Amino acid sequence: MDVDRLRPVFVAVAAVVLAVVLTGCQGDGGAAEGAAPGASATAVAPEPEGTSEAPAETGAATPAVKTPVKVPATKPAAPKPKPAAPKPKPKPTTGAPAADCVTAPPVPEDYDPDEFALYRIEELDGSTGKVNLVLQHGAWGCGGVDTDGGPFVVSGEESRWALDQAAYVTVTNPIVTSTENQRIGVQELIDWVAAHPDSGLVFRYQTGDDGAIHRLEQVFTP
Repeated sequence: MDVDRLRPVFVAVAAVVLAVVLTGCQGDGGAAEGAAPGASATAVAPEPEGTSEAPAETGAATPAVKTPVKVPATKPAAPKPKPAAPKPKPKPTTGAPAADCVTAPPVPEDYDPDEFALYRIEELDGSTGKVNLVLQHGAWGCGGVDTDGGPFVVSGEESRWALDQAAYVTVTNPIVTSTENQRIGVQELIDWVAAHPDSGLVFRYQTGDDGAIHRLEQVFTP
C-alpha cells in the first residue's frame, strides 16, 4: 500500500522537525546564559529609603509664597482722664467753712489772702479819687456743732488800703435788707460805716493795676 511506502518519509520528516526543535531550545538557553553577566554589570543598586535626592531644578527658583499672618485688631487705648483741677479754697457764704478753720488768733501765714474785716473808712482829698479802708486781716474760726459757721478771727494791727471811688461794691445784711448781695455806691458804703464804726463786717476784695481795691463784696454771715 501507499501508506507503507510513505511511512519512512514521515519518520524522516519527524526526525528533522524534532532536531530543529531541540536546536532552538539549546540556542535560547545559551543566549539567556550569555546575557546574565551583562545584566548584572549594568544593574543599579537600590537607594536606601529616606536618602533619595530630588532632581535638581533648572531655571530660576520659584519664590516662596508667604502666608499672611492675621494680627488681631486691638482697640485703641482709652484716653487717660485728665487730672481734676485743684479746688479753690472754699469761701464761706454763711459763716466759716467746715475745714481750714482756726481755733486761735491766726498768724500771718494763716490769713485769708483775699478777705478782711472792715472797721472804718477814712476819706482822702477828692483829687486822689480814693478813700482809705481801715481793716484787719484774719481767718475763719471753727464753728460749733449747732452753729451756721464760725466767726472771722482777726489778729495783728490795723491796716489801711485804698479803695477806688469808682469801685464795684456789693453788700448784704445788715447794710441792706437782703441775704443776697446788692450793689451800692462807694458813698453809700462810706455813710453806713461812718454810722456803724468798728462793725468788723467781712469783705472779699480784688485789686486793680494801681494796687487799689476795685471790687469789694461783703460776705454774708448769719
